[in-house]
Amino acid sequence: MSDTSDSTGDAGAEAEGDASADADASAVDAEEVRHVAELARVRLADDEVETFAAQFGDILDYFEALDEVPETEREEELVNVMRPDEVEAGLTQEEALSNAEQTDDGYFVGPKVS
Repeated sequence: MSDTSDSTGDAGAEAEGDASADADASAVDAEEVRHVAELARVRLADDEVETFAAQFGDILDYFEALDEVPETEREEELVNVMRPDEVEAGLTQEEALSNAEQTDDGYFVGPKVS
């Protein structure tokens, strides 16, 4: 796969006929892959078109499988599981600044940001 602005023209017509012969008949055909490649400005070789058509079909199958996942019922009442805040003793300003490399008037001094 190369990223150029040209896309393959009718050269993939034979490959498109091969794609329709596939038993799984994916939801994405070669023309759709070529259209997406053209929008993305990507040139694809004929074998790449077929590979992408199969991969896109697989991806769509995965999305269809998600439709089979049963919905779960949500619990109507939500309960706050957080504990209430409790005031505890903290560090004094002197204790907080005791390990600082530099302080100025009771504050940390850090590097300048431009």
